[in-house]
Amino acid sequence: MGESALMYALYEEGGKFQTGRVLSEAEASAQIELDSGKRVKVKAAQLLMKFDKPTPAEFMLAGQEIARAMEVEMAWEFAPDEEFGFADLARDYFSKDASPSQQLGALLCLFEAPHYFRRAGKGRFRKASAEIVQQALLAIEKKKHIQLQISDWAQQLIQRQCPAEVQTQLFKILFKPDKNAPEYKAVVEASRESQTAPLVLLQKAGAIRSPYDFHWQRFLFEHFPKGTAFPALLAPPIQTDLPLADVRAYSIDDSQTTEIDDALSVQGLGTHCITVGIHIAAPALALKPADPIDVCGRARLSTVYMPGHKITMLPNSVVKTYTLQEGRACPALSLYVSFDAQTMSVLASQTLLEQVPIVANMRHDQLDTVVTESWLSHEALEPQATPEVAMPHAELAFLFRLAKHLKAEREIVRGKPETFNRPDYNFRLEGVTEDGPQGDEKVLISVRQRGAPLDLIVAEAMILANTTWGQWMASLGVPAIYRSQASLSPGIKVRMGTKALPHAGIGVPSYAWSTSPLRRYTDLVNQWQLIACVRHGATAALAAPFKPKDAELFGIINAFESAYSAYNTQQASMERFWTLQYLQQHGLSELQATVIKSFPGEPPLARADHLPLVFSVMGAPALDRGSRVRVRLGDMDLIALDIRAQFIESLLELQETAQVDDEEDISTGTLTIAVNLDDADEVSAAPAGT
Repeated sequence: MGESALMYALYEEGGKFQTGRVLSEAEASAQIELDSGKRVKVKAAQLLMKFDKPTPAEFMLAGQEIARAMEVEMAWEFAPDEEFGFADLARDYFSKDASPSQQLGALLCLFEAPHYFRRAGKGRFRKASAEIVQQALLAIEKKKHIQLQISDWAQQLIQRQCPAEVQTQLFKILFKPDKNAPEYKAVVEASRESQTAPLVLLQKAGAIRSPYDFHWQRFLFEHFPKGTAFPALLAPPIQTDLPLADVRAYSIDDSQTTEIDDALSVQGLGTHCITVGIHIAAPALALKPADPIDVCGRARLSTVYMPGHKITMLPNSVVKTYTLQEGRACPALSLYVSFDAQTMSVLASQTLLEQVPIVANMRHDQLDTVVTESWLSHEALEPQATPEVAMPHAELAFLFRLAKHLKAEREIVRGKPETFNRPDYNFRLEGVTEDGPQGDEKVLISVRQRGAPLDLIVAEAMILANTTWGQWMASLGVPAIYRSQASLSPGIKVRMGTKALPHAGIGVPSYAWSTSPLRRYTDLVNQWQLIACVRHGATAALAAPFKPKDAELFGIINAFESAYSAYNTQQASMERFWTLQYLQQHGLSELQATVIKSFPGEPPLARADHLPLVFSVMGAPALDRGSRVRVRLGDMDLIALDIRAQFIESLLELQETAQVDDEEDISTGTLTIAVNLDDADEVSAAPAGT
């Protein structure tokens, strides 16, 4: 067969145009051989045109050149208003004898200008209206402008300048990016071109004003995107006519605490029956589910604590209205538990709604060095030997004796004693303004030994109240929010639910958080349920705001667990930030530490002996858990909250006496430290106010 007898075809497949030699043809399909030698079966509906010259490769190349040379606007002018084929346009645009290559050029031009022409079938098109074309051209021009803007922003970032538009979107770019946003694309382009990680790139460009601002703004972006201000709200007064309690109550909190939820009283000293009153602020008497203040509390779910600053769950005006402020009688939900003075066994208990006279707000950070175990162990003190303590010595001494007894009883149930081998730390920042820390304040870190007498008194009283009330609500069939733990076995975590199940970690039959309604939403919910129990007794389940199997309770639990975990992580992160600042401010280059975790083939984790700091020890030999070491501190990264610690030597002479807590859940890494959500705040001490 001669060359002149060859026939070629143009067809469309998958939105692409292909050419090849026609080997055979039937009514419904054709067999076509591509330049690669591959043979394909093409349906007749896919064939667009046939030609005998030039060759397929030359034909496609010529068509592409013609398409590039065509003026789309002119083609649009030539095109008829009704539907047309590409060959029709070629004859109108070029001539009535338009060549196959010109026809292909017209096809490619039409296909590549969807804003001028829309497809209407095989090789057929319909031109867009003038209005649509104008809109499309504006969109194309806008896209070009945006791309130029992206390139300009990227170059500024590479040159260590941060465009204002990128600055305002900083945390969205880093943590919740819209990948179609030009600001995000600029960072990606600059990062790729400069071969620099986005976070480092933005740091160098000055987008991150300071490490502290980075951590603070990131937290606000994720959890308080609308800011931390409250709407203008008035705290409703408590309308109920409450009886005045015949007690003298005292609160024990940190000096910075404004949300004073709890106070204690003692009656009957010197008799066989001594009654301890645990008095809890009662905002639930005035606040109602779904009212404006409740909506605010439910949105936040807890107060957020961090060194030098806090974000309260409720507006300050509301807190001031219901807090147990000294010098006034405050509405309270009171639990009275009567004990045998000798055996400390429980004789009776009752819960009342009343007004409680608050004699004084005692501050444990001011009294821990005064109210010691030795001081409390004296049966009586001479007046001149009695330090300035608001609560009488005899009442404190009894409360401490009772706390030790309650703790010992819990430890029997728990199966092993609670040991507090490491201290808590108090952070104080000097020069903090009303706007909160700026990141350069002087850091003061002091030790607060867990299990100190005042801490133990408050912790055991709160455990007693949460346990007693939890059991009481369960006995009346009133649902509540409980915390439970099936066992102390490794990996068995604390759970939240609506059933009164045992809490093995504390050693109690049930545990319903109820003693901090001003700073934890779960406690406010439980207080509503408790008030129903006080007022309605056996029919409380019908009167309580939340009914059995209430789906809303489960929603509150899920939201609370998520928020509480995030808030605790933020607190731990900021404490780590300020600890690193403390190292810098004091020029500390070496530390002594105790190994708390040891991994085969990996650097061990150690905790500083006198600072709240956990770090990896580089270059260390194989070390057992409990080993004590001296390390040299190196570079620190206040954005990643990381510090390099190099092994110097083992402190062998002290290794045998090193103590490590039985259960740890600590890790170090970029930006965050994992924290355990167990009830350590109640077991070890009432939480600090900052």
